[in-house]
Amino acid sequence: MANIAIMGFGTVGSGAYEILSQNAENLHKKCGQPLTVKKVLDLRDFPGHPAGELMTKNFDDILNDDEISIVVETIGGTRPVYQFTKALLEKGKSIVTSNKEMIAVHGKELVKLAAKNNARYLFEASVCGAIPIIRPLTTCLAANNITEIKGILNGTTNYILTTMLKTGESFDVVLKQAQDQGYAERDPSDDIEGRDTCRKIAILAWLAFGEDINWQDIPTEGITKITLDNLRKAEADGCMIKLIGHAKLENGKVKCKVSPMCLPKCDPLATVDDVFNAVVVSGSYAGDIMFYGSGAGQLQTGSSIVADVIDIVRGR
Repeated sequence: MANIAIMGFGTVGSGAYEILSQNAENLHKKCGQPLTVKKVLDLRDFPGHPAGELMTKNFDDILNDDEISIVVETIGGTRPVYQFTKALLEKGKSIVTSNKEMIAVHGKELVKLAAKNNARYLFEASVCGAIPIIRPLTTCLAANNITEIKGILNGTTNYILTTMLKTGESFDVVLKQAQDQGYAERDPSDDIEGRDTCRKIAILAWLAFGEDINWQDIPTEGITKITLDNLRKAEADGCMIKLIGHAKLENGKVKCKVSPMCLPKCDPLATVDDVFNAVVVSGSYAGDIMFYGSGAGQLQTGSSIVADVIDIVRGR
């Protein structure tokens, strides 16, 4: 039996719990052993929830439980999660996370710390939700020299740009709609100012090119200055405006940027609408490969979390 703890019971954490619970029989068959959630850490109370009896507000209940071998971290941010993560890895517990900020800032260090302690630190869910992109970069495309990565990495901004053009509404009106529908946070600044995309392209560039990329050094422009007139003019010219994260290897140097780009309609990224994400990876032998799908969501991102858990249990 593999005993699992979940730290953070928001959208993604509860999604991972739901998949582990509802799909338990199938997961047992795939792993050759049951996957059991033993503890759930959150400062909030969840009266009446099936996981209620598993709840704790004390991190030490997870750290000091030798039966827990895998921890799912979906708290987000770096404080106090960085300290929690280091302590767990030093205990030899493997960690699966969707925390893109943590990976962008401390990813390389934590991967090394995990290896030192015979543990794993996996983060497929940190970029593009349900879309498998990190695992293909490090396994399926390992024979290639990656030369370029570009993509729509944020569903919120893509929804806003798509909806503005479809409905003729202004940026502010559509942003409010996105918040009402749960596509945008109450504070949407990370999304609309491009920081979310910036962290994600930094992670992909690190994995593709093997260089530490400080996301704060990446030139970044969001979509706050894009008007309906801009979108309509681009469409009239046969183009679509999308917020693109871009990383390219030029003369031995990695160059990254995040900005709105005017893409011709023949570009496959130009056809990606609403909350969907897409990434195009250019390899020296494989050529251009596009990954497309749902870039966020409770069960979508939860599925990537559980896939990493399965990899750890199987020993891959």
